[in-house]
Amino acid sequence: ITGETGTGKEMLANIIHYNSNRKNKPFVKVSCAILAKDVFESELFGHEKGSFTGAEKARTGRFLAANQGTIYLDDIDDVPLDLQVKLLRVLQEQEVEPVGATQPVKVDVRVVTSTKYDIKNLITNGRFRDDLFYRLNVIPIHIPPLRERKEDVPTLVNRFLKEFSQGHILSVENEAMVILQQYAWPGNVRELRNLMERLALTVKNESIRAQDLPAE
Repeated sequence: ITGETGTGKEMLANIIHYNSNRKNKPFVKVSCAILAKDVFESELFGHEKGSFTGAEKARTGRFLAANQGTIYLDDIDDVPLDLQVKLLRVLQEQEVEPVGATQPVKVDVRVVTSTKYDIKNLITNGRFRDDLFYRLNVIPIHIPPLRERKEDVPTLVNRFLKEFSQGHILSVENEAMVILQQYAWPGNVRELRNLMERLALTVKNESIRAQDLPAE
């Protein structure tokens, strides 16, 4: 899944999992951007007790935790190059080898990944393996930015206002809606959602007017 920050990549991953025949199985989410490089392999594949300093007990990795279900790897571009080889092997052989283990373990898991970058550019710059990209890119889905689908803005506005208005649904005056549709939304759907939450809390009238919108 590709798309700018805030377009809804994680929400789409949820939709894929919970509308599939794996919906009653584990759904494990991993943010590759926040994992330190020295724990990456252990987090994804697990480790045996005593396999490295500080490994006081065995750990089940995220792949095995997602067995029979789905694992979602957000910011797949942040996986270190040396670990990309091992990730490719997991996808090809459908087995993981915990750190310190002597035998691989079979795993049945759907893998969904996402990135806000153009992976092909990262391949050109030597930051991502082309063989891993082609293995992951079986079903590519691109979510366009909100500025390219402005016809969705009214639907999203009403959806979020319903979520945040606590039973008192605000309406949006036409002038205000036109402004919302003309705005570029650099933060995409996430920015729109946050604005609707703010307006639902601060607007005291029955409807949102143009003057209620922030200056930008």
